[in-house]
Amino acid sequence: MPCSTQAFQRYNHVVKFDPYFSKYSKRYFGPNFDWRYFKAQAIAESGLKADARSKVGAAGVMQIMPKTFEEIKTKNPIIKGTRLQPRWNIAAGIYYDRLLWKTWKAERPLLDRIRFMFGSYNAGKGNILKAQKVAEKEGLDPNLWRSIKPVLPAVTGSRSKETIHYVEKINHIKGVLR
Repeated sequence: MPCSTQAFQRYNHVVKFDPYFSKYSKRYFGPNFDWRYFKAQAIAESGLKADARSKVGAAGVMQIMPKTFEEIKTKNPIIKGTRLQPRWNIAAGIYYDRLLWKTWKAERPLLDRIRFMFGSYNAGKGNILKAQKVAEKEGLDPNLWRSIKPVLPAVTGSRSKETIHYVEKINHIKGVLR
């Protein structure tokens, strides 16, 4: 299902969380990483709604699960608040992205590394690792996202469509943000 550019342009005017996206992007990814990737992720996750809740218990702007938030707080004492506070939810989400980013350090194009990071955030790192093994068995380059897309259904079934759409949606939204 294609994303409408106009549907996401309105988020250029929603700037109340931009300082958090910028600050924690710099902290965990360095000053040259475009923080708009994380704003795009939050738009895909929650529509930038601080009070967003999923059926499975994810909450906040970045849709963090309770257990994941507690694990992040244990590893990162900088995160002091609750997952329902936008600042700490965003900080935790970007920190979790950083943990995933470190997983995908094999030689690959930058955009593919970003896709692997977001695909892992959505489907779970273990599922993307399994998809890499399937891709390799099928003679595909397991370090390219285009090789993961066709084999992901063998790993996550119908949920694969959600993950593939999620990654594409973030990339699309990022292209609209200024």
